[in-house]
Formats: sequence, C-alpha cells, structure tokens
Amino acid sequence: MFRALTLYCSSSNAHLLFVDIPSHLDDLPPTMLKIGYADVPVVSSVDDVVKKLLSLEMASQKEKMKVKTQQLVEKVRRSPNDDGSFEVQVAILTAKIRTYEEHLQKHPKDKRNRRHMLMDIDRRKKLLGYLRRVRYDAFENTCKQLDIQYTPRPTYTRRPTKRWLVKKAFCRRVFEEVRKLKAPERRKQRQEWQARARAEREKEAQAQAQAQAEGTPV
Repeated sequence: MFRALTLYCSSSNAHLLFVDIPSHLDDLPPTMLKIGYADVPVVSSVDDVVKKLLSLEMASQKEKMKVKTQQLVEKVRRSPNDDGSFEVQVAILTAKIRTYEEHLQKHPKDKRNRRHMLMDIDRRKKLLGYLRRVRYDAFENTCKQLDIQYTPRPTYTRRPTKRWLVKKAFCRRVFEEVRKLKAPERRKQRQEWQARARAEREKEAQAQAQAQAEGTPV
C-alpha cells in the first residue's frame, strides 16, 4: 500500500489529502524470504537480525515484484520446468500491468509508463486470445487463477470513412516529406560513423604491423 497526494476542493477552500491506495503486493507476508534464500539450508540457523535482512520486510519494490511474479507464475505453469508457455507469459505481464496501474494512480502524468502499460495490455490480450482459440480450458484456468476479466475483440470492423482515409494519407505524406528532409543529415552521420570506424581499423592495423616489425608480440 502506498499513499497518494490528492487535492480536495470545496466551495470555501482547498485541502491536500493523503489517500491510501491498496497494492497487489500487500498480501506478501513480511517474514517471507527473498528469492534465492528460501532454499538455502543455512538460513534456518542464522539469527533473527539476518533473517530480517533477508526477508521481504527489508526488501525493495523490485525484489517484492519478483516474488509476486513467481507466485502468479506458479498458479498457471504447466510443469515445474515451464518458464515460457503462454500461461507463464500472461502471468508475468499481469504482474507488470498491475504495478504500472498502481504507479499511474500515484503519477497520472507519467506518459512513458502509461504507454508501456498499454503495450503490455495489448500483448496480454493477444496471448489470451490465442489460448482462447487453441486451449480453452487453459484460457479459463488462467483467467480464473490470475483474476483477469477478458473482453474479446469485436467480430466486426467499421468501414473506413472518407475523412479517415484523407487524414491517413495526409499523415503518411507528411511522414515521407520529413524523412526526405532528414535523409541528408542521416546520410552525413552514417558517413561520419563509417569514416571513424575505418580510421580506427587502420590505426589498429598500423599498430599491429609496427609491433610485428619490432618483434613485440601483440
């Protein structure tokens, strides 16, 4: 759980309020060990201070995220060695999406992470759509275990309007014009990079030839 600062406005004045927003990491027990330490036999014999340092109570957000991702993966994986099936990929994306959602509740103007979240949502929807077509039982189990509300894509598509086609053609024409204007600059940069790389190779070849002439091993 984290606290978000919000502005509350009334007819007379404005107030700043701290609102507690629940996190999908809240259900992780603080005494749980971090990933990589739970299976170490010597951990059971260390003192309480060391156990506390190795537990989730002292873990970072990234370490807690790893534990939560592993928990979601364990719910849907086909076998103990399954690390790349569609179900596992959906579980990993679900953990990332929920983390993005919590972050955007706290920072709603973060456009970069919002774009990443939308890309992950679209990718997860494609994976779920494939599971729905090929292995419906696995699709149902994945949605149930991960608490996902799947909305299928519409079976129809709108006919493109004349306005949309004109706008798309205009955008494409602008893109082509901008690319033509930037082509000389990109060509100049590419030539500079090639000349710099060629000079470095010639310099190395001269150094090797000089070293061989002097009898010094390179």
